[in-house]
Amino acid sequence: MRNILIFSVFGFFFVFASCTNSMSEKSHEKLKDELITVEKEFCSMAKTAGISKAFICFASDSASILRGDKLIRGINAIRKFYESRDRNSIKLEWKPDFVDVSMSGDLGYTFGKYTYAVTDSLGGTTNSEGIFHTVWKRQADGKWRYVWD
Repeated sequence: MRNILIFSVFGFFFVFASCTNSMSEKSHEKLKDELITVEKEFCSMAKTAGISKAFICFASDSASILRGDKLIRGINAIRKFYESRDRNSIKLEWKPDFVDVSMSGDLGYTFGKYTYAVTDSLGGTTNSEGIFHTVWKRQADGKWRYVWD
């Protein structure tokens, strides 16, 4: 009888642990889906409202961006950088090919391909393509904001 009780208790904990692991995997996938949705919203805003507005809206206060060989640190510096750009002549589109989120659920990253198009004053367009990498942090209000792009 004692062995049955021990086996039952052990079995209960094994089943409970299995369910807990399964639940955390589901939660992890849910967080990754959230981050993909945020990336899509970010790109959509860049297309409809402009790159400047999108990069300011989705930045954390302490975000940093690397543009060329220049590191731009903080939301105010990012705002100044983008507001000095001609919004109508620049188009930017991207799509994440990969996303992951920490098991703690507070950090994530994405990467994928982007297309950048600049139209000059004569109407000619120059396109460039590349790979982007963005690091995201869940803020105190639960929203994802990028901390590195």
